[in-house]
Amino acid sequence: MKSNSIFYSFCILVTLCWGITSCDGFLKEKSRDALPEEEGYSNISELYLNAVASLYNYIGGNADSQGLQGTGRGIYDLNTFTTDEAIMPTRGGDWYDGGFWQGLFLHKWGVNNDAIQATWEYLYKVIMLSNNSLEHIETYALTHSDAELPGYRAEVRAFRAMYYYYLMDLFGRIPLVLHSNVASKDIVLSERKNVFDFVVRELQETAPLLPAQFSNRSGNYYGRLTRPVAYFLLAKLALNAEIYTDNNWTDGVRPDGKNIFFEVDGTTINAWQTAEAYCDKITAFGYRLEPDYTANFAVYNESSVENIFTVPMSKTLYTNQMQYLFRSRHYNHAKALGLSGENGSSATIEALQTFGYDTDLQDPRFDFCYYAGTVYDLKGNVVKLDDGTVLVYEPWKVKLDISDEPYEKTAGARMKKYEIDDKAMKDGKLMENDIVLFRYADVLLMKSEAKVRDGRDGDEELNQVRARVGAPERVATLENLLAERQLEFAWEGWRRQDLIRFRQFTRTYSSRPQLPDEENGYTTVFPIPEKIRQMNPGWEQHPGY
Repeated sequence: MKSNSIFYSFCILVTLCWGITSCDGFLKEKSRDALPEEEGYSNISELYLNAVASLYNYIGGNADSQGLQGTGRGIYDLNTFTTDEAIMPTRGGDWYDGGFWQGLFLHKWGVNNDAIQATWEYLYKVIMLSNNSLEHIETYALTHSDAELPGYRAEVRAFRAMYYYYLMDLFGRIPLVLHSNVASKDIVLSERKNVFDFVVRELQETAPLLPAQFSNRSGNYYGRLTRPVAYFLLAKLALNAEIYTDNNWTDGVRPDGKNIFFEVDGTTINAWQTAEAYCDKITAFGYRLEPDYTANFAVYNESSVENIFTVPMSKTLYTNQMQYLFRSRHYNHAKALGLSGENGSSATIEALQTFGYDTDLQDPRFDFCYYAGTVYDLKGNVVKLDDGTVLVYEPWKVKLDISDEPYEKTAGARMKKYEIDDKAMKDGKLMENDIVLFRYADVLLMKSEAKVRDGRDGDEELNQVRARVGAPERVATLENLLAERQLEFAWEGWRRQDLIRFRQFTRTYSSRPQLPDEENGYTTVFPIPEKIRQMNPGWEQHPGY
């Protein structure tokens, strides 16, 4: 059952209780139904609700480009449909959408892409709300000394750092804004490494003050940024340090992780050792692999011992949506489940090859992640098309544009990863399966990769993950680790980051030729949205755009 903890009750029942009054340009966030300041922060309970808990309204979403996952045309789509993992084929009159989906897949998104701009604005909106919250906490602390204040301050700082992590990952060079009252003339672009250093420092300083609790479990810490979540982010930052400390990502030269140093528990260690150290800290909390892979994505999956950070979902308590299953299933498939569908997203040819689909070596996780072949309803009945023929998904027929071809409506293996909630509402988008953001299998694969990059043996951690699903052992090479991340994390939103780290993002693959000059890596970051840049004429657009 879902938690009735006070902060999520607040998210449903109360509107925002602050007003941000003086931030120019793209950072402006107007107040909605704001209460007088003195009524929103007069005691520690109100401070928590209005300055800390209310930020969690924005982790999920129900509109385009809002939330860390669950909705379309936002962070998840920019990290998924720009890669060799997933494709949104044009199917006649469906899914062309002005060339948007083809543009993502072909890396032809340009500087005027509305979804890229909306994603930028969403991330900065939450950062500005976080800045405002910190200012209210500091004002309150001038006249109060409640014991909870250091923890609340740390939680908001860590929350803001997480949003800067996503911005830095997507956009590279960005403004680092730490106050809600700031004039446009004072907003400048910060080099990527400077943002990286800030995020690492904020998380390292705040982690010891965060509760050592499981964020994915029902209760007072459900859905919150706790210490294990901060450690997960620090592991990711260290693992990607070669990318994030590189201020010139188009010159073909990267820093060496062995020469990038962090201080952890008073010891100076390199990036790979740092990633491993934070992975070990997460293990020490008691996370482990679920014996059943699918339990992580089940209806009511709060009991998972593997999930570290999730988007809380509920048909009745929250408005967060999960649109990915809805937009992937064929209309008749969805109808047979009592839900709805948009007949869109599919696995790429490269994903099928990585999974060994349709061979004797097919990975066991394929059937957990994809619908392929003949389609059945929940009772085992064959699903039929409108003309009475059996609905059969044809994975190998997928390509970028399949309009007017025999498999126009049936090409492509479809998303299956989350258990079907047969009581879901709003066409299946309001479901009880919490959306998985971070999980322990990633901790093991991060540790394996870090050890390999540091010149050591990472076989143990890789094969723990493979053994869980009954896959045969493999040697932990970088090539095998990249493949394993595809097998383990299909549809989970990590593929773009992984391909960039493994130097594979700009390569040619099925239906996607390499763009002119793309080999230099300019598409590994998205452009500063042109409308935003024009508001700040001193900003220089990223190279290549």
